[in-house]
Amino acid sequence: MSAEELADFLGVPLNTVYIWNHRHQGPRAHKVGRYLRYRWLEVEAWLEAQAVNRAT
Repeated sequence: MSAEELADFLGVPLNTVYIWNHRHQGPRAHKVGRYLRYRWLEVEAWLEAQAVNRAT
């Protein structure tokens, strides 16, 4: 998926996705030409790792 699609999917500004990439945070990005692309499986794995542990 594109950076724009990732931002829409996560509900964050596009600039946040670019900042994450610059800081080596967020899901792993792949450069395709001059564009950033993200794999769904890697995004889902990253998202799962961000889950808050709510022990009750």
